[in-house]
Amino acid sequence: MAHIVVYGAGAVGGVIAARLRLAGADVSAVARGEHLRAIRSRGLTLVTAAGSQSVDVPAAADAGDVDWTGSPSVVLAVKGHQTAAALDDLAAHAPSGTPIFTAQNGVANEVAALRRFAHVYGVNVMLPSAHLEPGVVVQQSHPVAGILDVGRYPLGRDDAARTLAEALTAAQFVSEVRDDIMAWKHRKLIVNLGNGVTAAFRPGPDADELADRARREAERVLADAGIAVVTAERDRARRGDILRGRVRDDLLGSTWQSIARGRADVETDWLNGEIVLQARLHGLDAPVNELIQRVTAEHARRGGEPRSLEAEQALATLPAAVAH
Repeated sequence: MAHIVVYGAGAVGGVIAARLRLAGADVSAVARGEHLRAIRSRGLTLVTAAGSQSVDVPAAADAGDVDWTGSPSVVLAVKGHQTAAALDDLAAHAPSGTPIFTAQNGVANEVAALRRFAHVYGVNVMLPSAHLEPGVVVQQSHPVAGILDVGRYPLGRDDAARTLAEALTAAQFVSEVRDDIMAWKHRKLIVNLGNGVTAAFRPGPDADELADRARREAERVLADAGIAVVTAERDRARRGDILRGRVRDDLLGSTWQSIARGRADVETDWLNGEIVLQARLHGLDAPVNELIQRVTAEHARRGGEPRSLEAEQALATLPAAVAH
């Protein structure tokens, strides 16, 4: 296929860029800061169960450094709270007909991209990965790197979706084209509602209960809002035993990684906050997700230690009506 620009070379984007490059695809990445400098000086280091290797991935500081001739596609792999700035940058430099593939958690990125670009595709990301050190990304699953199903937004499929799915399949991902990609992404959203709990709260039964309540609450809110969500059974069947092993058990999810790197901003507004938004739009309440959204964001802004809050205290603040 034509040139692929992976915008955001962190955990997910870095693994995608490296794997595509190793498979012979024409790929470049947009990165920033020390991560960009490390990639330019020594390549992008991909760590897998098979070992480490340096991948020569051309890297740009922003969309203005990208060669847009030849009609490249963009795989957008920044976190949800970084989408607006990324789209501003892309809209200033990329042709309006550029296909944008949102390899991101949450379900608000696609509509934001569609305001700026005519051809937008959702990517349902099941890719256990990590990025804590400049120039290095960790692919936890091996030999299959992840599941990256693709579909046109809001519905349908076309040649661009099929072409990317084929390129991803050649690069050690499992990828299918789906007509209802957002129903799959809403199921992944529910799965991700515990990210803030994992990042900010001490592990244990209380933290597990807090995350479980957030997911149960989300099921009710999305159902009442009439939003299509694939069943948990279909999601489990899709995952099957494809994602195997972990290179490092001490590396947790994306929100934990943000707090562990000392970031003052996290993506809970686009995860738990999505459930809160839908509840408010439909005259409902979502106190569990509202609590996780607010507390995790405050914890990050204060520079709190990962996994240091007590979930028992958080549970005690919830209304009695949502105690179970």
